[in-house]
Amino acid sequence: MRILLVPNPLNASAVTTAVDLTVWLATTGFTPMLTSEDAAGCGLESYAVSPREIGEPALVVALGGDGTILKAVHLLGPVEVPILGVNLGRLGFMAGTGPEHVREAVSAALAGEGRVERRSTLAASVQMDGRVVGRYRALNEIYVGRGASLRVIDTELMVNGILVSRIRCDGIITATSTGSTAYALSAGGPIISPDVSCAVIVPVAPHTIAARAIVVGASDRVEIHLPNPQRREACVAVDGELAPCRRDIQSVTVVRGEHDVLLMKLDGRDFYEVVRSEFLRG
Repeated sequence: MRILLVPNPLNASAVTTAVDLTVWLATTGFTPMLTSEDAAGCGLESYAVSPREIGEPALVVALGGDGTILKAVHLLGPVEVPILGVNLGRLGFMAGTGPEHVREAVSAALAGEGRVERRSTLAASVQMDGRVVGRYRALNEIYVGRGASLRVIDTELMVNGILVSRIRCDGIITATSTGSTAYALSAGGPIISPDVSCAVIVPVAPHTIAARAIVVGASDRVEIHLPNPQRREACVAVDGELAPCRRDIQSVTVVRGEHDVLLMKLDGRDFYEVVRSEFLRG
């Protein structure tokens, strides 16, 4: 049975835990594996695999914070495999267990204990010159914003083909319920329970007092157009990672993704308990 470990190589606790788990899993009949980059960062080169060799492991263990869980999500792609996040970082909204008794937590996850939460994703397509030049998938959010010139962009926001607003701003975030506690929250968006099937659209630094966050249905089609040729230099960020920046983006379309992300939860905490603890911790 293959287990994918996804540590944050810059986090000493994550590296130590990855080494401990790898040795323990290997001696108990499992097949641990890490990407080549992560294996090199942890001194575990003999367990290295390429991203193409990951396939469909029985379990993914992400060692770090929420950023490490996002890293695991993108390594898996459309494969729906339970991800157990071990919170060894600063933010742990998506983590399923803490740093204590990690071996026991992994054993419980492999035994099917705990609960698996299904989290929706977003699928985005970027259009230039009337054609699609990039397709992306996000668990948290898709951001369309100003590019290298740092000039604000002019946007037209459409939902299901209907023009909702025209906004001059630094950018626009389209986030899932899961992503509502990430960048969207920092930009003034609402906190949304992951049980709510929706997306939230949040303008970033709008040059108007009339702009507000908008919550749309999960099946709604969001389009962000950049109609002004003088203000089209923009970038797209997917879960905080820049996609290849392109000049003169015409529009970005965001819809619900075809595949969900499965998050394994073992700590028994309610979402609102997590919100309280993470915000009080600061």
